[in-house]
Amino acid sequence: MINTADILETIGMIREENLDIRTITMGISLFDCVSDDEARLCQKVYDKITRCAEHLVEIGEDISKDYGIPIVNKRVSITPVSLIGGALTPDGYIRLAQTLDRAAETVGINFIGGYSALVHKGMTSSERNLISVIPEALASTKLVCSSVNVATTKAGINMDAIKLMGSTIKRAAYLTRDDSCMACAKLVVFANVPEDNPFMAGAFCGVGEPDCAINVGVSGPGAVASAIKRAGNCDLSTLSDIIKKTAFKITRVGQLVASEAASRLGVPFGIVDLSLAPTPAIGDSVARILENMGLETCGGCGTTAALAMLNDAVKKGGVMASSHVGGLSGAFIPVSEDEGMIAAAASGALTLERLEAMTSVCSVGIDMVVVPGDTDEAVICGLIADEISIGVANTKTTAVRVIPAYGKKEGDYVNFGGLLGSAPVMKISNLSPVAFIARGGRVPAPIHSLKN
Repeated sequence: MINTADILETIGMIREENLDIRTITMGISLFDCVSDDEARLCQKVYDKITRCAEHLVEIGEDISKDYGIPIVNKRVSITPVSLIGGALTPDGYIRLAQTLDRAAETVGINFIGGYSALVHKGMTSSERNLISVIPEALASTKLVCSSVNVATTKAGINMDAIKLMGSTIKRAAYLTRDDSCMACAKLVVFANVPEDNPFMAGAFCGVGEPDCAINVGVSGPGAVASAIKRAGNCDLSTLSDIIKKTAFKITRVGQLVASEAASRLGVPFGIVDLSLAPTPAIGDSVARILENMGLETCGGCGTTAALAMLNDAVKKGGVMASSHVGGLSGAFIPVSEDEGMIAAAASGALTLERLEAMTSVCSVGIDMVVVPGDTDEAVICGLIADEISIGVANTKTTAVRVIPAYGKKEGDYVNFGGLLGSAPVMKISNLSPVAFIARGGRVPAPIHSLKN
């Protein structure tokens, strides 16, 4: 039977607690677009994206109206372009990025992800060509997002790739220095990247995915924060149950939207990513959830423990709500996109070191963190290596999306706008790991990766 109280509670979450569907993302395989001719490849890619996603935005808006559920973004993820652009020169990869941008504008989506390379064990010449022009590609497009997977628990860590990404990030920041270094906000470095992630900037359509599929990412930090506040002074076991029940209800909304979108578009339903994705809006913050759990301020002692409990409870509640959970699924802690995280970083309570500790128990990693523009390239490589090592050692996804803000120093603010929000420039140690990074090679996989 339908429980009226549950229906009313869900309506309340939408109206008063910022519950929404953060994204409907259509994954599109481009393997059938491969061509030795650059112009032919670009045309086939443009034609397939615009054909498959022609009605994505329209149907997303119709579902939102029919069910009264806000759907914030409609996006597309594609096959990592390094897998289809083997014959492309660096200039050809730039033209492909501009083709993707044009296709995204044509269908009216918010972002397109998949300008990506998977180089966790080594790099082909095609992948080197792609990485060499990521800054120029992101600087010359508005909607294209890029990701590079540099490590897996099974393969170890490709330090040569990390070294390349340090210089890539610095150059991307420089090329968009007059636009809040926006190219870096569209570029993420991964370990153990999921192949069905609907969230940008890391979304792409993996090699094991169907020709086309619908993946949905839910949100709802405000609903969880309110449920915790209503619970009052209960013990942690009771609090965990409350979070699980709330996550279940949030994920059921995502399951409904995903199934309906797949049905109306006539494509398979992929996964629901049940991550708590914050926004800069008041009342939609993961940091405030942690504070409602009993912390004085996010970033103080106890923060990692509270986040670990939150992440676990969210996953346990969400997996009961959908048979196909995937992506990242847990709690996101992007600094610029979370009102409470912004406040904690600005006050000094949240440091880069505390943030790194938190990433060992949450869904992603060092995300939307702004550092001074004069931060040395080797230091950025070291930051990436530290975070990637957490993912490899713990068999989890971790990532780095860092913005060295040109002309900015510690304590200044950088405004990205929209869901990307704004953030204070955080202090980072400039003690150099340059000799360590320069060794290159591959860090061997941990012993617990041998599970076959």
